[in-house]
Amino acid sequence: MDACTAVRTEATAAAAARSAVPAAGGDDDLAPLSVSQVTSTDIEEQAASLNGWHQVYEQITPGRFLGRLHEVRFAGVQLFRETSNQVVHQSGTPWPGSRAVGVPIAMDGTALFCGQPVDLDTLVTIGPADELDFYAPRRFDILGLAIDAGLLEVHARRVEHRDIATLFDARNVFKPGAARLDEFRRALLTVLESLVVNPTALQFRQAQRVLEQTMLHAVVAVVADDVPSPELAHPRRRHIVDAAKDFMRARIAETITVADLCIELGVSRRTLQYSFQEVLGINPVRFLRAMRLNGVRRDLKNPGAQPGSVQDTAANWGFWHLGHFVTDYKRMFGELPSETLRRTRRPAAAARTPARSAVA
Repeated sequence: MDACTAVRTEATAAAAARSAVPAAGGDDDLAPLSVSQVTSTDIEEQAASLNGWHQVYEQITPGRFLGRLHEVRFAGVQLFRETSNQVVHQSGTPWPGSRAVGVPIAMDGTALFCGQPVDLDTLVTIGPADELDFYAPRRFDILGLAIDAGLLEVHARRVEHRDIATLFDARNVFKPGAARLDEFRRALLTVLESLVVNPTALQFRQAQRVLEQTMLHAVVAVVADDVPSPELAHPRRRHIVDAAKDFMRARIAETITVADLCIELGVSRRTLQYSFQEVLGINPVRFLRAMRLNGVRRDLKNPGAQPGSVQDTAANWGFWHLGHFVTDYKRMFGELPSETLRRTRRPAAAARTPARSAVA
């Protein structure tokens, strides 16, 4: 058996190789994506498996080593899940310019991160100027996210109205509380698990953009302390919602995100959320999801277009989790997206069939 066995998917190449129905968008809609799953019985192979990182792993306890890595990387985002069965000392650095954040799922005993004890209620992080110094115990299982540090600071300042650099200053270990930590774990796990079923779900730029902003928000939400909602008069909140709706109507064919609205309107994510909740009784995430669902439906029903698969059309509108999308679509419109597409193709196919002559 090889020391390291890997399954890698280059999503853009896989998409180009498909010879079935054309994708919903053109080649410009596709973006580089790497998805890999690696199993290692050699600790040096395990250390080298994480894309872009420079690491040295040293096995501390005796016995056969077994490690696994599931990783997805695109643009300035890298998500991974890593497991190892022995006590391991890890040193090194993540890819240049990145902020890395990790949250354990399981372990035997206690870990040490930059000299500080780590248990299942802990979040660990290193920035672009930090060195990794990590003692991982036996049967260690961790979720990780590395993201462009500059992008994170800009997002935190312009969308969340938070100073993330101050929050991270000289801190490598956080205790954010069980609820926020569980939400962060679920966010990372959902992405990785969905890509096991559908490894090319993130091949579209819009899907990557939506997920990138979801991950940026997840990092800020897990490390930033809660702050009270700003007190705004009802007319001011109605003005914010009306301006948001005008912005969306002017870009009805585009995938708009909460971050886009915050930047356009100059308000924080929290202000936007409270304004939508008070004026419309719905949070902006759900409102935008409804807009994108309607965008998918328009594309699926457009007989003049060459619709691709449901999966590609949904991804082009930023839906990277196919299962969640199908559930939301059926709840919204009372039918499966495949049924919408089938009804659209049926009359189009009939129109292409030449009429038979009544004369023999």
